[in-house]
Amino acid sequence: MKQPRSLLDRTLVVTTLVCLLPLVFSALVYAELPDRVAIHFNAAGEPDNFASKAFAAFGLPLLLTLLNVVLQVALKADPKRDPKERIYHISRWLIASLNLFLTPLTLLIALGKPIEVQRVVPMAVSILLLIIGNYLPKCKQNYTIGIKIPWTLASEYNWRKTHRFAGWLWTVVSIAFILGLLLNLDAAPLFIIGIPILVIVPAIYSFILYRTEQTSDTV
Repeated sequence: MKQPRSLLDRTLVVTTLVCLLPLVFSALVYAELPDRVAIHFNAAGEPDNFASKAFAAFGLPLLLTLLNVVLQVALKADPKRDPKERIYHISRWLIASLNLFLTPLTLLIALGKPIEVQRVVPMAVSILLLIIGNYLPKCKQNYTIGIKIPWTLASEYNWRKTHRFAGWLWTVVSIAFILGLLLNLDAAPLFIIGIPILVIVPAIYSFILYRTEQTSDTV
């Protein structure tokens, strides 16, 4: 009888430790933080949601650490996962990288550092989308990573074609985001238009493929 694979591995341990690293910075600057810390900003870079400094400094990193553990277990438990795929390893480092970036950024802004969050965060998101778009076409059918809709999960052909198309689309749109931000365009309309394109257009493409396959099967 085949033994189940262990869900605990080096990547889970290392990414969890990386998630905990911002706590060191939080402890160092905690005394200097204001009682209320902005944890969310609108499109203009203005704070629109606040939390206690204890939650911002320690609660958020710990929540992201827990989320990292959940993500690691979900990816490892996927019976169709391919551990050789680059996008699989990128996904496993996603939460740790975000925590290492977002927690210090949030606290530095609270300390009054002149950071244009309305530029920095959209640029980081755009670069992340570009990286994902580059690897989407290489993503094999699985249950946790990729465009998981009924038609891609039901057909390896649909999955492959949809992810090739989505990879091209995500790359083009993310480059448009980056160029727009470098030209000092407002990030809000860029993302309001672009993000639905990234989500909806591949789904429509997948459905058209599905309908085409159905039609060809009945002829």
